[in-house]
Amino acid sequence: MKKYLILIALMGFFSQQAIAADKYATPKEAEAMVAKAVKAISANREGIFKEITAKDKKWVYMDLYAVVYDMNGKCLAHGQNEKQVGKDLIDLADADGKEFVKERVALAKSKGKFWQDYKFTDPVTKKVLPKSAYCEATSDVIVCAGVYKR
Repeated sequence: MKKYLILIALMGFFSQQAIAADKYATPKEAEAMVAKAVKAISANREGIFKEITAKDKKWVYMDLYAVVYDMNGKCLAHGQNEKQVGKDLIDLADADGKEFVKERVALAKSKGKFWQDYKFTDPVTKKVLPKSAYCEATSDVIVCAGVYKR
């Protein structure tokens, strides 16, 4: 009887882990969102910035959302926190003091397309977690979408 109870408990634990994992987007999904946003911005810049910031369902998927900066670190659109829009975020630092926007701008200028690691507060769990953002630079903006590392 104890073996069955342990087995049932383990099955419940692993199914909860699978459910939790389903709530997080994948790196491929982040790359796809950024590519879609880059293409859309080239056709309708201001309209797409507004859609991203308004959390339009085209730009939000599970925990994934787009963020757009100018080449100086000013936030032009933010799919999770509209209070960031219009602000100069160049000196924004993560929990370890890493100035990730400053690094993001430098990488955009030198590489164009890149992955960047930093730490960020998960809005669901409220815990600071390792995160990776995929970013692409266009002629004058940087588009990013990030995934939590599990």
